[in-house]
Amino acid sequence: MKQTSAGQVFDRDCIVRSEAAGFDPPYRGKVRDVYTLNEETIAIVVTDRISAFDHILKQPIPCKGQILNRISAFTFQKVTDLVDTHVIAVPHPNVMIAKRCSSLPVEVVVRGYLAGHAWRTYSAGTRILCGVELPCGLKRNQKFAHPVLTPTTKAIEGHDMDITRDEILGTGIVDKALWEKIEATALSLFKRGTEIAASQGLILVDTKYEFGLQHGNLVLIDEVHTPDSSRYFYSDGYEERLEKNQDQRQLSKEFIREWLIEKNFMGKEGQTMPDLPQEFITTVYKRYVELYERLTGKEFTPVPVRDFNTTLAEILSRYA
Repeated sequence: MKQTSAGQVFDRDCIVRSEAAGFDPPYRGKVRDVYTLNEETIAIVVTDRISAFDHILKQPIPCKGQILNRISAFTFQKVTDLVDTHVIAVPHPNVMIAKRCSSLPVEVVVRGYLAGHAWRTYSAGTRILCGVELPCGLKRNQKFAHPVLTPTTKAIEGHDMDITRDEILGTGIVDKALWEKIEATALSLFKRGTEIAASQGLILVDTKYEFGLQHGNLVLIDEVHTPDSSRYFYSDGYEERLEKNQDQRQLSKEFIREWLIEKNFMGKEGQTMPDLPQEFITTVYKRYVELYERLTGKEFTPVPVRDFNTTLAEILSRYA
């Protein structure tokens, strides 16, 4: 099976909704289906659903779940000296067995560059983002003097909302000692991710981390440094493009958001979600594959997922 055949070969192979016979229905997030196996363990199925602006798009992306899960498995291994992770095993390209944690209700976004949501806010005239004051005169995609933390609430439905450090501490969402540990850990993770990206000719622009607690211990959960949670630029040509105010070449979901904006969809009430054309679906697939291969140095080989639900039930039975 070849990358170029994504539009035809993988149509019927996409995992949009998993079902495991003999197990309770999972919690279904935007991309992941999460099965509770026992008091200590969960199983995470990374589907081929894709979301933007906090909405699940109509069409899935072939093999996206396999790519995300494999990138996460790779990058989780790279940060185990910095923080405990939730990974127990990866028995299938779409499945991760993980520690069952109490998820903290705040997502930690670390930004090294003025891009994406930060740029849209900045270009609208705002100079304070999540309580962080940004200097005047910055260009789009310009590097900050130091990475900044811009937390958001973790919405079960709808949009995540920006929140400040003072609001987090003032409302007691997270206590001060734990939040300070989270801040330090997030910056250490971003530094590590930046180093890994740089070694592969990429720039880690910004990323999102999620944390949980297991028996009082801080644990990194969800995903880390994937194209769904992170934005990457190519190092080659970055400075020249910045100087000329040109768009950066990037590997991330931002180009999907930009395409949706062109189609007048930003997830707002009254807007109609567009269908993704087959050609665009193939382009998205190829970009996910490219990032996987750039980051890991390995060739991506898809695994067929026909009869996936049968396979899933067998896997879950081994870990329940």
